[in-house]
Amino acid sequence: MTSVAETNHPRTAAELLAVSPVIPVVVVDDVEQAVPLAQALLRGGVGIIEVTLRTPAGLAAIERVAAEVPGMVTGAGTVTSPAQVHAVQRAGAQFLVTPGSPAGLLSAALNSGMPLLAGAATLTEMMTLAEHDLGAMKFFPAEASGGVEFLKAVSGPLPHLRFCPTGGITTANAADYLALPNVGCVGGSWLTPKDAVAAGDWGRVEQLAREAAALPR
Repeated sequence: MTSVAETNHPRTAAELLAVSPVIPVVVVDDVEQAVPLAQALLRGGVGIIEVTLRTPAGLAAIERVAAEVPGMVTGAGTVTSPAQVHAVQRAGAQFLVTPGSPAGLLSAALNSGMPLLAGAATLTEMMTLAEHDLGAMKFFPAEASGGVEFLKAVSGPLPHLRFCPTGGITTANAADYLALPNVGCVGGSWLTPKDAVAAGDWGRVEQLAREAAALPR
């Protein structure tokens, strides 16, 4: 397996999917948590992080991780507006994750030049992203949208597309998704449990990352 230190910064969405079996989806409440959290993930062998903009600390957390944890591929998640695209790019984000792909947001994200995991939950949305030369995308919300069986069905008419399913992914079902030929990785929040982060239990985060990095795909 390629080590985190050897992983080049991804230039495309397809390369993002290859960094780790799991992309941690992280909600940061206190910006001071961001760097030690990212360092714990990195020690566990997970060299990619999606810091969401769901809290006021999100943007500053992206800036801190991007500046202070150079071995980490740092992305911005829950990006929902063109203004946020510009803000996270200035903060040093290396990739974007959106929950959906409306025209204005998609245009801004593509124009940023950053790798993009745009969200799609239907065949039409997936085909629309493919028309923009996006062959890898986020499948969200995965479990609520049909889960593993839906992606199996999608592989028939759209065998060229690859996905990062996110939403309802846990240790119990991650391997089922990763076994699919059209899944490159999954997104999940279980690597950074809220209680562990609040307590600064970085050893627990590191161990969860180590387990995630060892998932077969």
